[in-house]
Amino acid sequence: MLNLVTSEHFRPLLAGSSTLYLPDGSALPIQIERVRETPQATLPHNPRGAFSVLFSSLGPTDFVDGLCCLPLPDVCLEQVFVSREPAMGRNAERGYFCIVFN
Repeated sequence: MLNLVTSEHFRPLLAGSSTLYLPDGSALPIQIERVRETPQATLPHNPRGAFSVLFSSLGPTDFVDGLCCLPLPDVCLEQVFVSREPAMGRNAERGYFCIVFN
């Protein structure tokens, strides 16, 4: 299922809020900040280009990484791996995350 997801699935959510369901089942309000396409990371003979989705929590969270569920307008991503990024000068009250597709 994840191999059918493209960057276009995320574009309607840019700058809007959504909900990420964490491994423990709790809901984390998030904001999709950026969809970054990285064609040089695309696997050979793969029709879908590689891309990453960057987003942040709308409040404090202790969540670091794990398999999560993220409902999108056309599909619900289940068991997608989400990893946390350091705040590095951004608002330390929020969590910053990334999902990589290649």
